[in-house]
Amino acid sequence: MSESDPISDFFRRSVTVEGVEKTVYVAGSGPAVVVLPEMPGISPDVLRLARWVRDAGFTVHVPSLFGRDGAFPTAEGGREVVRRACVSAEFRAFAGGGTSPVTVWLRGLARRAHAECGGPGVGAIGLCFTGNFALTMALEPAVTAPVVNHPSLPLDDPGGLELDAADARAVRERLHRDGLTVLAYRFEGDRWCTGQRFAAYRALLGDAFDGRVLADTAANPAPPPFFAELVGTPHSVVTAHFVDEAGHPTVRARDEILGFLAGRLLPPGSSQPSR
Repeated sequence: MSESDPISDFFRRSVTVEGVEKTVYVAGSGPAVVVLPEMPGISPDVLRLARWVRDAGFTVHVPSLFGRDGAFPTAEGGREVVRRACVSAEFRAFAGGGTSPVTVWLRGLARRAHAECGGPGVGAIGLCFTGNFALTMALEPAVTAPVVNHPSLPLDDPGGLELDAADARAVRERLHRDGLTVLAYRFEGDRWCTGQRFAAYRALLGDAFDGRVLADTAANPAPPPFFAELVGTPHSVVTAHFVDEAGHPTVRARDEILGFLAGRLLPPGSSQPSR
C-alpha cells in the first residue's frame, strides 16, 4: 500500500469538546469504538484497522490528532509531524511530562459517542504515540474496553508510563473497581515499546494488564518508509507491520482485539462478520 486513502467511506464530523474542535471520521453501527491514530497520522493502515472494527459490528470513531489525514507515511513528512507533536501543548512526549492534555478531549469524545451509540460502553484502541491514551481514556466511565498497542511515550524513558501519579492511581482504582482488563501488544525487540514498559504497566495494574508479545520475525519486513527508516524496529502489530496471511501471528492479534471488543461491548451470542 503506497497511496493515500481518500477516507470516502467515513462521515467527516467536527466535534467540539470543552471549546476545542477536532475532526473525527465516523463509520458503521453498533457500540462505539475510538481508534486513535499512530505516528505520523491517520494512515491507510490505521484506516484498514478502523474498517475491521467497523465491519465487526461497531461504530468506529477516528479522531484527527496530528499529520495529514489519509496520507501514506513517508519518512520526510513523518519526521516533521513527530517534531511538531513533540513540542505541542496537547502531548507529553518526554519523561516527567505526565498525562497528555489531549486525553481530556478524548474522554469527552468517548462520552459523546456512548450517548449517541448506546451499548454497555465504549472501546478505545491506542497506537504508538497514542498507545497509552486508550488507558487514560478509561478514566471516563463509558470506556470499558481499552486496548494499548505498542505505546511509545515517554520517548526518552523505556520503562516510563505517560501518566502522572494521580492519574495512574485513578486508572488502577477504576480498573480494579469495575473488573476491567487492558489488552496490550508489542513486538519483542521493539525499542520504542520495550519489555521494561510492559513491566511498568504490570507493576501498576497487576492482573488487569494483559500484555502480549509477538516475535520480531512476525513483523512485516517491508513497512512504509516512515517505519522502515525512522522507527527502524518491529513496532506496529496491527497496522504498519501487519501481515495479512491466514494464521499469521499479527492476524491472530487483530482477531483477539476484535474478540476483546465484542466480549465487552456486544450482546452475548453476537457473531462478528467474517473478514
